[in-house]
Amino acid sequence: MSAQETTNRKNLLLLVQLRWLAVVGQVITILIVHFQMGVDIPLAQMTGIVACLLVLNLATLLRLNSDRDVTQAELFIELILDVAALTAQLYLSGGAANPFVSLYLLQITLGSTLLDTRSTWALVAFASLCFLLLMRFNQPLVLPNLEDGGFLTRYIQGAFVSFLLAAILLVLFITRISRNLRERDAHLADLRQQSAEEDHIVRMGLLASGAAHELGTPLATVSVILNDWRRMPKFKKDAELIEDIREMQAQLDRCKQIVTGILMSSGETRGEGTIRTTIRDFFDETVVDWLASRSPATFDYNNALVPDTAIVFDAALKQVVFNLFDNAFEASPNWVGLSVTRQEDKLVTIVRDAGPGFSPDMLDTLGTPYQSSKNRPGSGLGLFLVVNAVRKLGGTVVAANNPGKGASVTLTLPLTTLSPEGIA
Repeated sequence: MSAQETTNRKNLLLLVQLRWLAVVGQVITILIVHFQMGVDIPLAQMTGIVACLLVLNLATLLRLNSDRDVTQAELFIELILDVAALTAQLYLSGGAANPFVSLYLLQITLGSTLLDTRSTWALVAFASLCFLLLMRFNQPLVLPNLEDGGFLTRYIQGAFVSFLLAAILLVLFITRISRNLRERDAHLADLRQQSAEEDHIVRMGLLASGAAHELGTPLATVSVILNDWRRMPKFKKDAELIEDIREMQAQLDRCKQIVTGILMSSGETRGEGTIRTTIRDFFDETVVDWLASRSPATFDYNNALVPDTAIVFDAALKQVVFNLFDNAFEASPNWVGLSVTRQEDKLVTIVRDAGPGFSPDMLDTLGTPYQSSKNRPGSGLGLFLVVNAVRKLGGTVVAANNPGKGASVTLTLPLTTLSPEGIA
């Protein structure tokens, strides 16, 4: 659904709500004028017009329940019908001499806010024509007590009721429109923020991809040199030195894996990096890989997936989980917890720690770059990348402080985006 169609649908619903109020106002006005002011008006005919407005509102509500787009033409027709109904009521109650003729301005105010310029001027022309016709064609009101300023008194009373009705409807209308505008501005601000974050990710991805390519050559060179050293006789004689070379080679291999992961995460060699597995196997292997280079005192792992589900993943998803583990480990080296569950068609992953928890500011700005309590250059990108990567998969990330001590980050992903059928 486009933004314009959404706006038109909201505006049409607003017209329906205002028409309910207008109907109530008309009924109350008819009763006051007829019974309290003692003015003889054609009750049956005026009640019929109110009934027509009720039918129009019910038909409009049925229209809103359909999936068809709401157009400006429909809004224009709805307002034209409202002006026509008002004209019919005025025709039956004195025409242009009726103090409620000022309600035309209320209809024009609605049109100027809800319609485009051309439609608004067309509405003005139609209302003006109706006003002119009422000056010539109408059913005069028979007012009692015309002597001693009775007519003027009745007119002022009617003008006050007209003013009160218009004021109430305008306040309700303008208040609602202002709220809609604030919601729209907030939505646009969120879209701008999301666009800025995605642009930031693109620039980071290009930088990381370029750095990974540049690192490939020196890493390969160092690997060749280390292999040569291991075969040289003078190094073979020193067992301690050979062990250091093996350790250097292992760390070098890890650097190569990191570079490969960066390239795959940025979209390069993605097909080769895509792996078909199950959720249980994915998390089992991810935990093993992460524990190979980190050593929390306790890692509490609970995989409660019954039954297991087939998925397709690449290095980006694995890196997301790694980032959650790393953040928890830095906050709580002694204990890190992981639980994996399935809720209907969603995968729910919760990473917990026993650290100091998130500050209120960090919870409010979750997902924005460089928001961190680590106070070092470049920190604060882990959760930023996690939130945006998960958002692209249609999921959500929620951070919270646990009762007592520690914090948790809940990652929710729709299984449809991870299923082999969805990837294919």
